Amino acid sequence: MRISRRVFVQTAISAAALAQSTALRAMNADTPGPIPVPLQEPAKSGIAAVAGTRLSYWDTGGTGEAIVLLHPATGSERIWSYQQPVFAKAGYRVIAYSRRGYGGSDSVPKENPGTAAGDLQALMDFLKVRKFHAIGSAAGGGIAVDYALSHPERLASLIVACAVGGVEDRDYAQRIEALRPNGFDAMPAVFRELSPAYRAANPEGAAQWAALERAAVTGNRLGQKPANTVTWARLSGLNVPALIIGGDADLYVPPPLIRTYAAHIPGAELVIVPEAGHSVYWERPDVFNRAVLDFLARHRG
Repeated sequence: MRISRRVFVQTAISAAALAQSTALRAMNADTPGPIPVPLQEPAKSGIAAVAGTRLSYWDTGGTGEAIVLLHPATGSERIWSYQQPVFAKAGYRVIAYSRRGYGGSDSVPKENPGTAAGDLQALMDFLKVRKFHAIGSAAGGGIAVDYALSHPERLASLIVACAVGGVEDRDYAQRIEALRPNGFDAMPAVFRELSPAYRAANPEGAAQWAALERAAVTGNRLGQKPANTVTWARLSGLNVPALIIGGDADLYVPPPLIRTYAAHIPGAELVIVPEAGHSVYWERPDVFNRAVLDFLARHRG
């Protein structure tokens, strides 16, 4: 049967439109839309007098394995509202705290700043947590890695999201620095840390994140140094189950760098979250929480 050119063209256009529609649906499946903050589980809030300082924390309690959440430089213990009820309902004891200079914890004193890893160790002793899963985002991820190098025996697993982990090897540090033009640090945090996809799809969520970021720093937060020198060689000897999470739109640690980082930790698993920036825990809590819980299920004590 002979097909006229007009019918052929119409058929081709229809097929192309169908293919485009299918592609758009596939893309939209990964597009972050508004996700309501879930109702929080009961948790005890307190101030821990440890290591010559006072740290604000909350703790859901219970007999489950402990998860300790380590916030980024743009947050405090209050940023984990998407994770607290989800992890608690999965049977875990969930703990978060504000580092010195954040969220009502004491400031970092110039004369005796201590280390963030040392503060974490002191807080775990205070709460009588013998072993735990450490989850750190951005700067919190660097602290989790620093702690893992000092006290691997205390960690059931290590989860690092959107972080370089303080690696000091010159080639890697230069690659990271080259990504940030002059004036980058002066740009609004909401621009630097949330992906364009999230800000476009969920301006209300971006505003909530920005409000938490503005309220996070409550005193001097500068002056603490890592307890360890973090190098590729040190990471290659790390013997803790590890999950590395990155966002495919992260301006700080884009996928090529996060893959390099994960490749230097023996046996580390890697998850790249679509249409997410530097704050994956907030932008894509659905993907973040699922990846974390799936990983933890394989590494429960």
